[in-house]
Amino acid sequence: MQFKLSFVAAALATLAVATPAPRNAPSSTCSTGSIQCCQSTQSVAAAQSNLLTSLLAGALGIVLGAVTGEIGLTCSGINVAGGGTCSAQTVCCEDNSNGGLISVGCAPVTL
Repeated sequence: MQFKLSFVAAALATLAVATPAPRNAPSSTCSTGSIQCCQSTQSVAAAQSNLLTSLLAGALGIVLGAVTGEIGLTCSGINVAGGGTCSAQTVCCEDNSNGGLISVGCAPVTL
């Protein structure tokens, strides 16, 4: 009897571990702040070789070499819950604190 109980308990534990947990978060979530609509995005390498972008980043105190992800240019927040749309690049960025000129650490978001 104890063997059956141990066997059933082990089988249930195995099933619990193997069952995937449901994901309730929609693909439009952004853990770092609001979702942004940027007129363009650039890789860090492209931003470093672009004179205007690198000068703007330097003036704002952004060290491009330390950035991971994409660089978003001319960004504004969009209200996803209100049905907001973006006709350019929809991204989630780590730092949107530069008034929309440059957002750093961006990753594409699917709405």
